[in-house]
Amino acid sequence: MSDRWLKFLVLMTYTLYFSVACHPIKSLQTTKPSVPPASPPMQRSLTPQKTSQNLKDDQLVDIQVINKNILLDIRYATSNNFLKKKLYPSARCVLRAAVAKRLSQVQASLQEQKLNLKVYDCYRPLSIQKQMWKVLPDERYVANPTKGSRHNRGAAVDLRLVDATGKELQMPSAFDDFTVAAHRNYSGGSAQARNNRTLLENAMAKHGFIGLTTEWWHFDALGWEKFPAIDVPFNLIPPITLI
Repeated sequence: MSDRWLKFLVLMTYTLYFSVACHPIKSLQTTKPSVPPASPPMQRSLTPQKTSQNLKDDQLVDIQVINKNILLDIRYATSNNFLKKKLYPSARCVLRAAVAKRLSQVQASLQEQKLNLKVYDCYRPLSIQKQMWKVLPDERYVANPTKGSRHNRGAAVDLRLVDATGKELQMPSAFDDFTVAAHRNYSGGSAQARNNRTLLENAMAKHGFIGLTTEWWHFDALGWEKFPAIDVPFNLIPPITLI
């Protein structure tokens, strides 16, 4: 081989060497498609959902949460009462859950006769009972606050009958009429009024309510004695929403 060819081969070898050294071959890499970060799992609400079945018997609950068809005319949330002043901050009928469920059963049975209940009073704080006692210290109509009323226990209700349109059915006397006309054995007034009084009494008794002898509108729930008399203000009784 001539010196010229030898020099040419050496020159080509060095050229190839430096070309590879200065421009290395990159390794092949597999490019992974970008994957967005996984969404965090949905958290379930820690607040238990309530139904009428899981309410505790002694829990205080608004009656219209249990049965929205029961009408309200809460007199002590107005000045239209025997004290002539507003005693409750808002018109609420609050009862023990066990009592509210029974009253709902009364409403359901009356609806079959195209009748409804209208409520005047339910739970009553003990402090309000004391105010009433100062004005009318007569145990025939107002319970002595030293003993506590069934109302103070959330286990009594004052109410009347109305028809399907909300019109009041005739009764022997007006609400909070503290005369003999309000007594259950009163034989005066119209026959229709006395029949309506009996109709209400029988409907309530069927579902565990006993009427007060001196007030046709007042009914105590059987078992009232297991609930203590309390003085919880209405604004401290939270509303309950059922599913």
